[in-house]
Amino acid sequence: MAKCHRNDVGSLTLDRPSTTTTSHFKQWSRPFTKATLRRLIFDAVSCGASSRYSHRHNNNNQPTSPTTTTTTTTTTTSVRSILNDKKTEKLFDLLNLAEAESEAETMKKVEALEQLKKVVKVLQMQLESEDEEEGKDVILIKRKSKAASDVRLLAKEDSKVRVTLAMLGAIPPLVGMLNLDNDSDDAHIASLYALLNLGIANDGNKAAIVKAGAVHKMLKLIESPNSLNPSVSEAIIANFLGLSALDANKPVIGSSGVIPFLVKTIDGKSSSQAKQDALRALYNLSIFPPNVSFILETDWIQLMFNSLGDMEVSERILSILSNIVSTPEGRRAVGIFPEAFPILVDVLNWTDSPGCQEKASYILMVLAHKTYGDRQAMIEAGVVSSLLELTLIGTTLAQKRASRILECLRVDKGKQVSENFSLSAAVSAPIYGSCSSMTNPDGVVMKECLGDEDMMSAEKKAVKQLVQQSLQNNMKRIVKRANLPQDFAPSEHFKTLTASSTSKSLPF
Repeated sequence: MAKCHRNDVGSLTLDRPSTTTTSHFKQWSRPFTKATLRRLIFDAVSCGASSRYSHRHNNNNQPTSPTTTTTTTTTTTSVRSILNDKKTEKLFDLLNLAEAESEAETMKKVEALEQLKKVVKVLQMQLESEDEEEGKDVILIKRKSKAASDVRLLAKEDSKVRVTLAMLGAIPPLVGMLNLDNDSDDAHIASLYALLNLGIANDGNKAAIVKAGAVHKMLKLIESPNSLNPSVSEAIIANFLGLSALDANKPVIGSSGVIPFLVKTIDGKSSSQAKQDALRALYNLSIFPPNVSFILETDWIQLMFNSLGDMEVSERILSILSNIVSTPEGRRAVGIFPEAFPILVDVLNWTDSPGCQEKASYILMVLAHKTYGDRQAMIEAGVVSSLLELTLIGTTLAQKRASRILECLRVDKGKQVSENFSLSAAVSAPIYGSCSSMTNPDGVVMKECLGDEDMMSAEKKAVKQLVQQSLQNNMKRIVKRANLPQDFAPSEHFKTLTASSTSKSLPF
């Protein structure tokens, strides 16, 4: 700290002599330079002085003596020195605390890493005999099962632990535990759920699990002659669900032969969770088009349509069906199923399930766009009235899809009417196109043309009748579903209005 000078400097350049009363001023005794001025200003600011104005009166209007000023300055300097010392000590305490916390955190990380190393070391221990029934390796199998359970818990919610365990080599020994006999259900369950947690939100671990041969080892457990423990089955299905989320794993899992097992799980008496996981796994696999052929080799199409109506699985089933109809073989399989279109048309009327309506309309839209025979089957199933209702009360997406289907059917209907008109004109030419001759009383031969007017009149009557019937049926269905009072039902006045409608008023 700079040395503090007295604060009774007076003027920086001149000083009034105190012993004389003359009007002369004497020069500053020391040579005055710019450096001296800067030093004086610096010392004044450092010591809290206020230059020459410190000679002003105090609160009692008494001039401050030099001794008092010096004492005050010294006291202020001491207080500030004490405060600075306290601040310095506090800063040192904070730094020491931060350093101690950093060291504690580092030690904690080191201990956690050592724990992971110990767990992986136990997993990597080799059995002396592959046949644990001899009793030689029972203890080691229990230790490995305990280590697998530890991996399951450690990797459940910590993404960094998953990466670390994979880097330490935990995946291959966990996959190897699936080779144990079926009597080791506890070891199988521990290893399966440990693998499942290692693959959560980690594509690298999922790829490593498949590369280590987990898919084929799980299939080996499924295909074993002994009955499979339901808990082991659920763990296997959960692993297939997690592994199939990675696009690179979809071809491997789909071609491995696991799809029939998943379909059997859905059709069997498995738990609700197992069925949901199997459906989601099938959906993941159906995203890859070559896997659709493996799905069609099973009884999935029939099972799928028979299961529609169960609201717990219906939306997921329709999602899988949406992927299936994206392939030509999938469209053929759906088209030849007898009850496919009536069931899908019925789904369009599920007003309490907008998601199912959207997916069913997508499936019908794809089929209507691709195949003429499917369009005819839709019309026969009564899809037009359901689509018209969907364009009025469906979601925005369902309305757009219903409108596109109606547009396909309208174009198709126009072509059919045009073909029928041309065919009728050609076949009935001798009847409608000829002119009959008549002789009036004056002997003049008259010809009466009967062709075009009668034919056009018949076409208009048929179209008008169809329009009236469609509008009336649709209004009845809408009123019924809205649970409106009976007096809101279509009246004679409404029928009169619809009688004047033409085919141009329909989007079909």
